[in-house]
Amino acid sequence: MGDEQRYGEYVAVRRHGHVAELVLDRPKAMNAVSSEMARSIAGACAALSEDQGARVVVLTSTHERAFCVGADLKERNSFSDAELRRQRPTSRGAYGGVLDLPMPTVAAVHGFALGGGFELALSCDVIVADATAVVGLPEVSVGVIPGGGGTQLLPRRVGAARAAELIFSARRVEAAEARELGLVDLLVDAGEDRTEALALGARMAANSPVGLRAAKRALRLGQGLDLQAGLEVEDAAWRTVAFSGDRAEGVAAFNEKRKPEWPGE
Repeated sequence: MGDEQRYGEYVAVRRHGHVAELVLDRPKAMNAVSSEMARSIAGACAALSEDQGARVVVLTSTHERAFCVGADLKERNSFSDAELRRQRPTSRGAYGGVLDLPMPTVAAVHGFALGGGFELALSCDVIVADATAVVGLPEVSVGVIPGGGGTQLLPRRVGAARAAELIFSARRVEAAEARELGLVDLLVDAGEDRTEALALGARMAANSPVGLRAAKRALRLGQGLDLQAGLEVEDAAWRTVAFSGDRAEGVAAFNEKRKPEWPGE
């Protein structure tokens, strides 16, 4: 299991070598994101962003039947308009915290990943889902719209028309169709999502930490740009690794036919 650090009552970070597991742990509410939980997610992400030992983050859930069912609507029901307005930056901080992590991120999804729960997964670079997964952005069915990045992240993943159909219909999508549509990336057997996501994270974490972060910057910043502008983004990211200790070690290890020992700088 490795070392565990708690961030409030509902979020934990567990270490598996250079893989950090960011654990959603509010089982009594199927990981519904309350204000307190949102602050904890943001706090954990802020700490991980500064952690040079964390090369990859894997987002998981302790609930057997849900990854995360989205915003805590019971809490929201108690808010006045002014309280809802004040709570908005707290909510955005959680989703933005995951989205802005500088290292590669993998979501391990089983059961329900709906609304804000699916947006947390969409904020990751790769989504591993098991056969029990049910995903969707049903916000318009309760009188709101996706507010954790869904209207922007989903079309970038599946295209504008497909995202419109899914968001406007508010429908839930089961695992096989979700994989077919590109809503998730890897489909695994029931109960294997966490194991497979951590294994994928470990494979990623074996690579250069400097290279991983630079590659993520290039992928993220280049998205939506025309080709020439995107190539300039890539060149800028390349220059940050070209003269690094990681590059020198990677080339030396290749030529010496040994496993690299990354300095991470």
